Order: sequence, then C-alpha cells, then structure tokens
Amino acid sequence: MTTSTQEVSFADATAVKALSSHTYEANFPDDWCIGSVPHGGFVTSVFLQVATTHFNTTLSAQKQPHTIGLHLDFLRRTQGGPAIFTVQDTKLGRQTSIIHITLTQDGRQEVVGSLTQSNIHAESGISFDTGFSLSPAPLPVDLAKLNEDTDENWMKAGPMPFSAFRKATKKTQFYLPRKEQKNRSWSDQYIRLASGEKWTNESIGYVVDMFRMPVESHLQLEAAEKKSAGEGNGETRKFWYPTVLLNLDVKKALPEEGVEWLFSRTTAKQVKNGRMDLEIVVVDEHGDIVALSHHVALAVSAERNLAKRVTGSSKM
Repeated sequence: MTTSTQEVSFADATAVKALSSHTYEANFPDDWCIGSVPHGGFVTSVFLQVATTHFNTTLSAQKQPHTIGLHLDFLRRTQGGPAIFTVQDTKLGRQTSIIHITLTQDGRQEVVGSLTQSNIHAESGISFDTGFSLSPAPLPVDLAKLNEDTDENWMKAGPMPFSAFRKATKKTQFYLPRKEQKNRSWSDQYIRLASGEKWTNESIGYVVDMFRMPVESHLQLEAAEKKSAGEGNGETRKFWYPTVLLNLDVKKALPEEGVEWLFSRTTAKQVKNGRMDLEIVVVDEHGDIVALSHHVALAVSAERNLAKRVTGSSKM
C-alpha cells in the first residue's frame, strides 16, 4: 500500500488487509490528514474496522460483530502511509469480549486501544425510558429540504477555517443553524459524507471527532475584539487540536446499508491552559442516541503538527 495525492473514499481510506490472524495493515492517505497527521477520528474508524474484520474472521465464532465500547490513547503523532495494527484477544466471553489493539508505524507504538465487542441485535434485559433528551432541543429539521439546502432552520456551511491545513474536514458536509449557535462552547450540526457514502458503525469514530470545534467560536470573537481595538486584522489564530484520549460508547447499530444523515452536539465544558474536554452526543433521524463520546484534547500551535519528527519518538 502507498500514499496517493488523489481523493480517497472513506471506504478505501479505512480498508484493512489481514497479514495474519492477529495483524492487519492499513494505509493513511494524505487527504484524510490534518496537516501532516492523520485525523484522529479517521484513525479511530480504522480501529473500528480492524475490530469488525477481526470478529468477522478470526473470532467469527464469538458472533459479536459490534463494537460497543472503545478507549484510545494517542501516544504519538501518526503519519500518512502504511500502518500496522496488532490485536491481542484479551477476554473472550459469551456476552462481551475485549481486545487490545496497538497501532505502529516505522516501529513506533503510536496509538493503543481497548475495544469491547458484543452483538447489539442479540442484547436482552431490562429497559427503561430515562427521560433523557438534549437540552435545549435541536432545532426542527426537514431532511428532504436539508438535502436541497432549503430547510428553514439549517443551512449548508462553508469550509472550516484553514481547510487547506485541515484537509480531512473537507470530507464532510456540515449543516449548521441559520442563526448563531446558542452557546459559543457548543456546536450543533447535521453531517453527511461529501462523497455520498453512508454513515455506518465503523464510521462513527470519524463522526464523533468531526465537528465545528467550539474553541473556534471563541477564537473568532477574540479576533473580532482585537480588530475593534485596533490590535489586529480580524484573522483568527491557527491551531491544531490533537486528541490525547478518546472514549466511545455505542448505543445503536446503524443499518448495514448505512444512513445519510446524523446529528451531533459537541460541548466543551472547559478550555484552559491549552487543554480541553469535549463531549459528543450523536443522534439519528429518529431521535435515537447512536453514540456518546468524551475526549481529552489539546489546543496547540499548528507548527507543532508540521514539526520534524524525532526518530523513535515523535511526541505529540
């Protein structure tokens, strides 16, 4: 596998090839990167694809095709090109199984993960309506009108700031409230893949890390205030937001054929000293929770993304 400057579909970009019963190879294309680093949500989706492949082949007897829980630690910057995923079968159970996956490139351990598998369709047991709902509720939407960009509450957004640097963001079409977001520290969006591909459970990893970053609203306000004070030209500062760790709790199995639209709300409770939390709730067109996610992320100068890698370490 080699890198390419051509546009690569989500399915091709996240494809994995078995090298052995517990080793898989992927390739990270440049157009799925932020700067020189593959997008964290894209990498998360490749982890999910490795788990799906592993449980459809090596561990097919477990009959546990769905990842219901995931924890990833991003140890070092990943890079475009070949990547090796090594799987350890940590606990194989009747209802759930746990595997550990290590991503290496050029001999460096870069991301380590723990994934819990089950069969969502076979789950049984007590169920209660907890009364949970997003508050405030998302604005009403007509998906047929949204498809034509004529919905009265939602409109197609332009490119993200610094989209040439944030190449992976161009893979998604964002539809945002026609009025401003209700709070600078959160972001509501309807999203679909620009390629026309559908969202599947393997792509949920990308969904929970692809949103209008709340901190950007604060940066835009900062730039506007500085310009008003005669201290700048109104341009926002350019940051990179590397993920330190990502947790994912999958609540619902999407149809095998996938879905076109998903809604997500991203909330940051604190941005302090270059570190922030992110909470993401993903909901389908029926209002069902598809997934919940929590991140610890950094806000650092974009130069750190492009800095020369130190052989053998390449720290974040």
